[in-house]
Amino acid sequence: MRSMITNGRLLPSELTGTRRQRVADRHPTTIQVDGVRWLMPRASTKSHTPTAKPQEEKITINLGCVDLGQIDLLVQEGFYANRSDVIRTAIRNQLAVHRDVVREAATRKTLTLGTLYLSKAELQALKAAGKKIDVRVLGLATIDSAVTPELALGTISSLHVLGALHASPAVKAALARRGH
Repeated sequence: MRSMITNGRLLPSELTGTRRQRVADRHPTTIQVDGVRWLMPRASTKSHTPTAKPQEEKITINLGCVDLGQIDLLVQEGFYANRSDVIRTAIRNQLAVHRDVVREAATRKTLTLGTLYLSKAELQALKAAGKKIDVRVLGLATIDSAVTPELALGTISSLHVLGALHASPAVKAALARRGH
């Protein structure tokens, strides 16, 4: 009986045909080379046009040894690519469970969900009109790097970001007293 490689792991030739086939069935994109089946990446259905990918933020968490060991076991068994994949999946599952609560709170607090980009031109138009805005974002707020601290202070009356704020250090410092 031939050995088979699936999900980057060699399946022992001792596996019975039925069990071996069940494992291979979970990974339908395999090819056979010299009697060995290799897992191949699935074809992407996404467009290959360049799009702005939201930057990911790094966080640090503390886990007990038993939890970490269980995560490592799931990775070793091929359920996840790495520890980060397990943790991201767990967080997304919890956010899905609480999706309605998050949306209700975001609506109640009039938060922009997702990303908000404030360009220099938009803020200059606000300043010319003599208007100020309250920036309330759940996700990513980005203030154009060309925005000066004076322009930001002249157009942003309050700033509340749950997630991440990307702006120049000078703009962040200027807006620090206007919220989070």
